[in-house]
Amino acid sequence: MTELILASGSPRRADLLRQLGLSFSVIVPSVDETLKHSESSHDFVERLAKEKNTEIQNRLDSNKLVLSADTVVVYQNRILGKPKSKAEGLSMLKLLSEQMHTVVTGVALTTKTLEKFFFVETKVKFRRLSDHEIHSYWMTGEPKDKAGAYGIQGLGALFVSRIEGSYSNVVGLPLMETGEILKQLGVDCLV
Repeated sequence: MTELILASGSPRRADLLRQLGLSFSVIVPSVDETLKHSESSHDFVERLAKEKNTEIQNRLDSNKLVLSADTVVVYQNRILGKPKSKAEGLSMLKLLSEQMHTVVTGVALTTKTLEKFFFVETKVKFRRLSDHEIHSYWMTGEPKDKAGAYGIQGLGALFVSRIEGSYSNVVGLPLMETGEILKQLGVDCLV
């Protein structure tokens, strides 16, 4: 089997990939994650997943399978990435209070001769959040490095009243879909 490389610094993605029973190496890519003018959420996650993947493939001297992903939260066609400040994080959480939003993850899997890309969407609804809850949650530090300023796998789960679709997608890697593609590529995993 071709060696698998996870092109991500996200401990959540590594944890999810381990759930598939796979061994892999982690190499953290360095790409500009700035949203381009009028770029859609799907175009954005596709571009970033592919750029991360290409950046790592260019570092490798042998044929390895590289998996990369990017996740964003979308509310009313507005892309909410990782908050750049406390004010932005608090604003994101206020925006999502009592609202349905979409989590979009783009996943790229490549070797030197093959490229697969897909994206998965999950709908998430928040209950009403008080200003005190929003501020207290921010102070835990949990939302600072997460798209949409929350982590569904942590305290952010307290805010979720409904989810439609893949839970693991909201965490950062849609496991069922990723496992299916890996199997198509001959990677033995638990799916």
